[in-house]
Amino acid sequence: MAPVTAFSDREFPDTIVLFDVDGTLTPARHTVSQEMLDTLAALRKKAVIGFVGGSDLSKQVEQLGPTVLKDFDYCFAENGLTAYRLGEEMASQSFINWIGEEEYTKLVNYILRYIADLELPKKRGTFVEFRNGMINVSPIGRNCSREERNEFEKYDLERGLRKKFVEDLKKAFPHLALTYSIGGQISFDVFPTGWDKTYCLRHVKQDGFTKIHFFGDKTFEGGNDYEIYSHPDVTGHAVTSPEDTMRILNELFPSK
Repeated sequence: MAPVTAFSDREFPDTIVLFDVDGTLTPARHTVSQEMLDTLAALRKKAVIGFVGGSDLSKQVEQLGPTVLKDFDYCFAENGLTAYRLGEEMASQSFINWIGEEEYTKLVNYILRYIADLELPKKRGTFVEFRNGMINVSPIGRNCSREERNEFEKYDLERGLRKKFVEDLKKAFPHLALTYSIGGQISFDVFPTGWDKTYCLRHVKQDGFTKIHFFGDKTFEGGNDYEIYSHPDVTGHAVTSPEDTMRILNELFPSK
């Protein structure tokens, strides 16, 4: 991407454009295209750009490239609980410190027993992935292949398996202020209420942006883009693919 210019030197210095990753900048769990990188580089000359994803930074590096901290002004991993501004790390939060070891163990034990009792065509490995600001729960297991990932997504859409899993967790742990957010093809996130993607907004307030755009594909209620998409300070754009993202960007920020 192009060399970084100061925020004040951009065409729209009061505007920041934030993006979900999976299904928005890249196909789910695929790498970013050169066309998208070129589109983002051109946009960065006009406005401040950033991504906000639920995964940890290592997965976003896999998808967006090894220079991701240089290619975006803001990098928000785990909904902004791990955050970077112009390549410099910002303050972070910890899920385990918030919930405590005892409650965390009860929660994970329940999840693993629940998955053990699920009748699925296939199960693989890594059913609970511990992250800094949340846990990610996958009934099939995150180690599944791409073909198995696609199969599970179809299976889940037909049966509402993840939706029921979330409902049962809410009933089992009503005393914990947790939010359950279905995202991607095979999993859902569990994190303290308020630690959804709107968490990243507290990091950008210091720069005084008056216009905040967000692009995401899981913008329906219960999807992991819903809270930030519908936030009163944000102009949300629901997209269906990276191509759709580029189309809307070209309409909002046309080349001269």
